[in-house]
Amino acid sequence: MTTTTAHEAHTSHSGASRGAFVRSKLASLLAIVPLGVWTLVHVWNNLSVYKSADEWQRDVTGYQHPISLVITSFIVLAPLLLHTYWGLGRLRTSRPNNLRYGYFENLKYALQRLSALGVLAFLGAHLWLAFLHPRVVEHHPEPFEGLAAEMHYAPATLLVYLLGTLGVAYHLGNGLYSFAWSWGIAASRRSLRGFQIASVVLFVVLLAMSWGAIYGLWSAGGAFAAPLD
Repeated sequence: MTTTTAHEAHTSHSGASRGAFVRSKLASLLAIVPLGVWTLVHVWNNLSVYKSADEWQRDVTGYQHPISLVITSFIVLAPLLLHTYWGLGRLRTSRPNNLRYGYFENLKYALQRLSALGVLAFLGAHLWLAFLHPRVVEHHPEPFEGLAAEMHYAPATLLVYLLGTLGVAYHLGNGLYSFAWSWGIAASRRSLRGFQIASVVLFVVLLAMSWGAIYGLWSAGGAFAAPLD
């Protein structure tokens, strides 16, 4: 190999490494802002089920103008696609080593990868059934009555929402810790412990809010007729 060829190969490898580094940082950031923030707001809005069906419909599916729907969709879906693309790449190139090194951090890493697959399946189904299909095919937002009745009378739907939101809560909670570590925000053992506590708190709070909203929908669904198969 000539000196020029070796230099070109080194430059190409360095460029690829820098590209991977930037993609990793960007994906980690997008998982927190805007995806993490939007997830918390979305789950919080679902808690309006305890006010009334109209309040839930307005807070969860209502948009004052079509342009606001487009903007919100872009702000959420574009980062989600980028984060998903990066995450699938990580799944292909990395493997858990829990059997050889049974450390707590390795267990969290394995659970993060496992939850990513579950969250991907859950969000894909949720986006289609609750967002795209009602608007694109049926030409109206998802109706409160339909979701509440489905939650109450279809055990499989209820189980999917319970497990799916569990995966989202863990993935986002642990993602906060990973974000702080990868961006150098938590540079000491003390700060790492602080973010570890914060990630657990985020997981518990988000899961409690999610399951609280699910319970509210399940309870309200009893007032409606069972959906047709």
